[in-house]
Amino acid sequence: MSVSSLGYVGLGVTDSDAWAAFACDQLGLMRGVSSDGVTKLRLDSRDWRIALHEGDEDDIIYAGFEVASTDALSDLENRLGEAGFPVKRGDAELLAARGVTDLVVAEDPAGMSVELFCGLKDRGDMPFVSPAGGTGFLTGEQGLGHIVLSAADVDAFRIFYSGTLGFRLSDKIMMGPIALEFFHCNERHHTLALVPVPLPKRLNHMMFETLSLDDVGFALDRCVAAGAPLIMGLGKHTNDQMVSFYVKSPAGFDIEFGWGGIPVDDATWRIGHFDKISVWGHKRE
Repeated sequence: MSVSSLGYVGLGVTDSDAWAAFACDQLGLMRGVSSDGVTKLRLDSRDWRIALHEGDEDDIIYAGFEVASTDALSDLENRLGEAGFPVKRGDAELLAARGVTDLVVAEDPAGMSVELFCGLKDRGDMPFVSPAGGTGFLTGEQGLGHIVLSAADVDAFRIFYSGTLGFRLSDKIMMGPIALEFFHCNERHHTLALVPVPLPKRLNHMMFETLSLDDVGFALDRCVAAGAPLIMGLGKHTNDQMVSFYVKSPAGFDIEFGWGGIPVDDATWRIGHFDKISVWGHKRE
């Protein structure tokens, strides 16, 4: 039993208005129904995918991973306990804040809150409509996208995310002596990647995948027109074949915005090793 997708992410940001404007105006996310000072953003029919909490972290403060059922949730709760990771059930207040039917909370080796949940509210009565236009985002069973985390103690991270939560290794990219490790929990090539060195923030970057290559080009044009700081220009990755660009968010971590990632079929997939991150492009700006 394993988690099934990345369901939502909570960010602590010093300027939630600036982050929301960036996400909606440049990237095409949609504002959701916000409450208790928390700004929520949507990518699809789900009630929310990104929550912006006012704070001085300018970093990820929690990640919510969806599981298929309450039985699967109980199984993972037991596995976490048996592996020595403290875990607690979400109370009624937390369930209401997240809009889920059941939830347990643990911490990864860096102290980030990891929420395992089922039953995130769907908004069939309020369809997703991007304020920037476009065809939408690839979510569904693949979840909201991926996150790349700083993992100074990479062995401990592997035990937590792979050994306990069930993430499976997709491949590695060697950056000199450093191996970037990419893990999947569904058909998305990677929902999680680990950078085995200390970084200024927990979150190196987060990725959103569109349904159209044109949406990537239009978003790139909007970012350039708005003066958003580009980190890497358009390029194609070696491992997941994603065509994407990278832009710095107002919180200081990066957003990858892409299209065309290859799916993983566990029945036939073979773990790969690469010595460069891109087939072409992704030039540093």
